[in-house]
Amino acid sequence: MDKLRVGVIGCGSIAQHRHLPEYKANKNVEIVAVCDINEERAKEVAEKFGAVAYTSYEELLTSGTVDAVSVCTPNYLHAPISIAALEAGIHVLCEKPMATSKPEAEAMIATAKASGKKLMIAHNQRFVPSHQKARQLIASGDIGKIYSFRTAFGHGGPEGWSVEGKEGWFFQKEKAFVGAMGDLGVHKTDLLRYVLGEEIVEVGSFVETSAKDFATVDDNAVCVLKTESGIIGTLAASWAYVSKEDNSTIIYGEKAILRLEDDPTHSLVAQYANGEVVKYELGKIQSNDEGGQNNTHVIEKFVDCVLLNEEPPVPGEEGMKSLEVILAALESNETKQIVRVNER
Repeated sequence: MDKLRVGVIGCGSIAQHRHLPEYKANKNVEIVAVCDINEERAKEVAEKFGAVAYTSYEELLTSGTVDAVSVCTPNYLHAPISIAALEAGIHVLCEKPMATSKPEAEAMIATAKASGKKLMIAHNQRFVPSHQKARQLIASGDIGKIYSFRTAFGHGGPEGWSVEGKEGWFFQKEKAFVGAMGDLGVHKTDLLRYVLGEEIVEVGSFVETSAKDFATVDDNAVCVLKTESGIIGTLAASWAYVSKEDNSTIIYGEKAILRLEDDPTHSLVAQYANGEVVKYELGKIQSNDEGGQNNTHVIEKFVDCVLLNEEPPVPGEEGMKSLEVILAALESNETKQIVRVNER
């Protein structure tokens, strides 16, 4: 095909600020359809991007006009819409978390295999230059044995940038299923798995709703994680950071400490045991903050994998493994026990 005909289902902030602009900037894409249950919003976005507006995703999927869709809906609709699209012979890029349960994620993966269509999950942290460089340094043995890590992702909460503010689905358990842990925590579990090159096998957590009295989902969570080789560390996810966004990760190794997105100028700083310090300027991480809205590379990677018939860089199986860590964290908080991820 000359151009990939794309539809975007769900016209909230992630669609308007990431998916649609990045599709528009891609010379191999034609945006043909958008869908939102809010008709006024669907029409407004459709007009801006020269697309046809739908209020029913079923109608969009059966229109015969799209080759691929981005699923940018509330979390509880990710699996049913993705499955319906794949069954209709349409490639899918699904926002994270990919589903609200392991059976849902498994059904998405099975449908993608049966249909022969691509399923990619939008875990953009894998494409951040500092994260990719850290992965290379660790894999090469440059850092030596990894002992520990700490990672955090926090900002003031979705009410500051989502299209519906405090009234939005992000804060409603029946639609979001999980709060800061699903919005931010799942990004960091995926990042850790990617950078360390290992699976997370045990989780202990505290998951609270303490900052948003209007929310029925978590807004602060701290987890202790253990990998298969015994690396231990912490993950914090929060919607209660009142100053600038924090998206940092620090990895403590035998030969060096790696500081990722922890320095305002240098996106990766390697502090070696022999006193040497190497500072990398690799470009800013994508962010909701002013000046941080860069190309996430998610869209271009998805478009390329469809047009070139290649394996998606973040297939459904990877999305499910990162989701499973979040599910284990929720279980740990409920049971007050350490939960083994692969025994759930």
